[in-house]
Amino acid sequence: MSLMQDLYVVIAVSAFWLIAMIVPGLDFLLVTRLAVLRGRSAAWRATLGIATGVAIWGICGFFGIRTLFYAAPWLYLLLKVGGGLYLFIAGCTLLIGSWKPSAADATTASTDPTSGGFRTGLLTNLANPKAPVFVSSLFAAAMPQHAPVQLGLACVFAMFAIAAGWFGLVAMVLSHERVSAAFLRCRRWIDRCAGLAFMALGIRFMTERTPG
Repeated sequence: MSLMQDLYVVIAVSAFWLIAMIVPGLDFLLVTRLAVLRGRSAAWRATLGIATGVAIWGICGFFGIRTLFYAAPWLYLLLKVGGGLYLFIAGCTLLIGSWKPSAADATTASTDPTSGGFRTGLLTNLANPKAPVFVSSLFAAAMPQHAPVQLGLACVFAMFAIAAGWFGLVAMVLSHERVSAAFLRCRRWIDRCAGLAFMALGIRFMTERTPG
């Protein structure tokens, strides 16, 4: 393939991935909550974790993890149940914590599974079983047959950069003093909405049928 053809593939993958990142989902909800309640630093650490998760799914997608899921459906089932259980527990913890008295906030923060950090962002991204299927479909549609490894890695790097850039921007904007002050007045409702969203998606992932 020529350099221009490779560039076209990277641009096509990047454009689709940018749209996927902009559409609000669990990652967006996590970064928003952390930026408002924990500050820019916590949100940026989670952003790096999310972007790393994107890179992991990108590499898996390029090397055909969807084919593996069809060959061994129990692997996909394990991912769905494990990821769904993680999200459900995280959602329960948020929801329960939102009803506790303000004096218990410091204790709640120490046990909050979404209180910040690289690991939180990484686990939240990896817990979504839709991610490898979507990424695999994206590569199947955009990649030419027998694409070289360096082209796949270039696309994965572009996806990593887009995720880091977008969620980094979200963290910077929402951690602004005036914006966060407005959100903090609705802190408990933010936690309740986040908790319910995590729980609902966790249940959905655990109860959906395995493809194929």
